[in-house]
Amino acid sequence: MSLRLRLSLTLGAAFTLIWALAAAWMLSDLRNQMMFSLDQRLVASARMVAGLMEQLPPVPSKGEGTHFSAEQLNIPGGMACQVSSLRGEILARSHTDPQQALEAEKLGFHDQMIDGAPWRSFTLARGDLRITTADRQIEREALNMSILLAASVPVGVALLGCLCLLWLGIGQGLAPLNRMRDALMRRSADSLEPLQIQPLPSELQPLLETQNQLLQRIGKTIERERRLTGDAAHELRSPLTAIKTHLQVARMTDGNARDQSLARAEEGADRMHRTLEQLLLLARVEGSLSFDDGVQCNAEQVAKLAIQDAASGDRQRIRFQAPGKVSAAPVQMPAVLSIAALRNLLDNALRHTPADKAVELSLETTGNRVQFVVRDHGPGIAEEDLQHLTQRFWRNGQSTGCGLGLAIVQAIVQRCGCTLHFDSRPDGLRVELTMPLQPA
Repeated sequence: MSLRLRLSLTLGAAFTLIWALAAAWMLSDLRNQMMFSLDQRLVASARMVAGLMEQLPPVPSKGEGTHFSAEQLNIPGGMACQVSSLRGEILARSHTDPQQALEAEKLGFHDQMIDGAPWRSFTLARGDLRITTADRQIEREALNMSILLAASVPVGVALLGCLCLLWLGIGQGLAPLNRMRDALMRRSADSLEPLQIQPLPSELQPLLETQNQLLQRIGKTIERERRLTGDAAHELRSPLTAIKTHLQVARMTDGNARDQSLARAEEGADRMHRTLEQLLLLARVEGSLSFDDGVQCNAEQVAKLAIQDAASGDRQRIRFQAPGKVSAAPVQMPAVLSIAALRNLLDNALRHTPADKAVELSLETTGNRVQFVVRDHGPGIAEEDLQHLTQRFWRNGQSTGCGLGLAIVQAIVQRCGCTLHFDSRPDGLRVELTMPLQPA
């Protein structure tokens, strides 16, 4: 169902309901006023006849069958009038009276059946006389229906006009959305320029801005993936070229030179394998793949497993300083990611620390968070280069890695609600990685 049709049905139903209630209220009040007016006509006619009877000659007491014309009694057309005594004798009546006598025993208004038809009567006592006026209910209802019909037709026409105007107004109000739709449909598949639609209502301006921000993010994502593809191709081409060269040398030589070429080719294959593993892990972390395997580790276990998995297996170069009391609460993130993040920090520290110096790892628990501090004793890094540390394939002149380790750490930090802070010092780099703990 289209938005225009849905709005039209909703607002039209509300309009119709409100108009129907208002019309019912108005017609009910109009009917009551009409019936009251007709009753007042009976009262006025009875009083008028009473005044005329006082001016006419006395009517014989035995006046059964005596008639006066409606013109003599000034009775409006369609009404009946009867003059009777207190003893019930009919002294006079108009020629429009029915054959059956009107009931005059009860004063005031009274509904009665005369000649098989319903009548509405009013009886007035004036001295020894009782004047009764009456009219047919069917005539009253016919008059009422004609008036109600005359009043309801304009209401119905006005309601239909309002619904038509509502349909046209909603269509006009949704025209900017149609312009946005048409603008998007006319764009090519690779067009990511911001939409420019003017004029646009203020209510739709946030939608346009959000759409443009989405296009901008998509453009940045595509550009980042293009750079990743280019950088990955460059990083993989270098070890592949080296492997090919060393294999060619090994094919042309013998003895020690052949063994060295094969060893270097194997080193190139290992480097390419590590790069591919890092690329795969980065893609999984930035994607929507789940790492939850049900395994939970506390902070100390994460530190020990990360040390065990550190590059080159040189765990003796990592000095772990654990406090006397460590929280046993598990880390509130997949164990695979927590270990991988800390392991990459240790790998980076080992790569930039001289062989005769150790890398320091410490942890501290504060509330429901644990902080890992990795300290190396390398040459450090310039302050202006700190912002580039987590970029893919970024390396300074002294790095020998592939430039993906810290990028993976940053992706894990963004995915799992961690924090990462770099502090460059003259005697090395200090990295703080904070992870959340599960509540006790």
